[in-house]
Amino acid sequence: MSLIAGSYENFIWGFKLRPSEPQSLTLTPFFSYHSHISAIKTVAAAGPVAASGGNDQTIHLYDLSTTSSLGSLHDHSAYITSLAFYTPPNLSFPRNLVSAAADGSVCIYDTDPFVHLKTVLPHRKAVNDLSIHPSGKLALTVGHDECLAIINLVRGRRSFYCRLGNEASLVDFDVGGDKFFMVMKEKVSVHEAEDARLLCEFENKKRVSCITPCENGILLTGGDDRCLTAWDVKSGKVAYTIEEAHPARVRGIVVLTKNSSGAFTDDDPHVVASASTDGVIRVWDVRMTAIKDKPNPLAEANTKARLTCLAGSALKSLRRPQTGKNTSDEGQVVPSVIET
Repeated sequence: MSLIAGSYENFIWGFKLRPSEPQSLTLTPFFSYHSHISAIKTVAAAGPVAASGGNDQTIHLYDLSTTSSLGSLHDHSAYITSLAFYTPPNLSFPRNLVSAAADGSVCIYDTDPFVHLKTVLPHRKAVNDLSIHPSGKLALTVGHDECLAIINLVRGRRSFYCRLGNEASLVDFDVGGDKFFMVMKEKVSVHEAEDARLLCEFENKKRVSCITPCENGILLTGGDDRCLTAWDVKSGKVAYTIEEAHPARVRGIVVLTKNSSGAFTDDDPHVVASASTDGVIRVWDVRMTAIKDKPNPLAEANTKARLTCLAGSALKSLRRPQTGKNTSDEGQVVPSVIET
């Protein structure tokens, strides 16, 4: 398993999470790049590929299996605010990369190779965050214009736009894509994905800076309260909390686990990694919250930088699909260029 963190100091950091002893883990640094000329705002990772976006209006790409650079993308004219990969269930290499920027634009890329397909303008002001539906057919965006937008990723155009009344800083689909979450300062709202109907709301102690959904109906949040809080999406109540998980603001959360082969994946809520603005990355076993109030971290690393974001990915070889066409779960051919 690899963890990728970005910082205000323009560095991107890579760590491998490995078992060291029974019931023990180790975070081992395996690369660091001074890849940007200004602060890194967002990172994303999928399979063997990672991406970082910064205030220098560029996106940098990395091959995690060889710890080498894959180049950079320069299709935005404002600083990058959010990045997301889409990987079909039958592939180990991501199919698309979607990026958002402070001028309200969203760029859609084909990752085989990295080719710019389309630029969409879903917002009049900066896009704060984006999330891709598990089907890969649409994306949600929220912006500084206090609006929510839906982007049709197949046709490459905005298909829905509505005013929220307040500015949302974060948006994310749940693991199955049936619901989505929005964050407005301390408040988190849960919505039905089909019609955006409000299902429930819950309010954190302080401003929420990051969210991560889990498969068991849990949403993890972190922020200015320096805690990791798990919310039951159905009831809107707190399932468990790691109080004072960090001495500074939590800026990123990644959910980890082991599969049957002993490798780490990202689809189980037992092992969680978190990063804070003081440069520390910690790994937790959240099951320990049932035994004691504050569990000890399973592993810890200090980058000595002001971290801004965190992403994780199962580390595999850089292997693209053998066929030259993109295929969906049903075996249908998906166009490798967006319809106009």
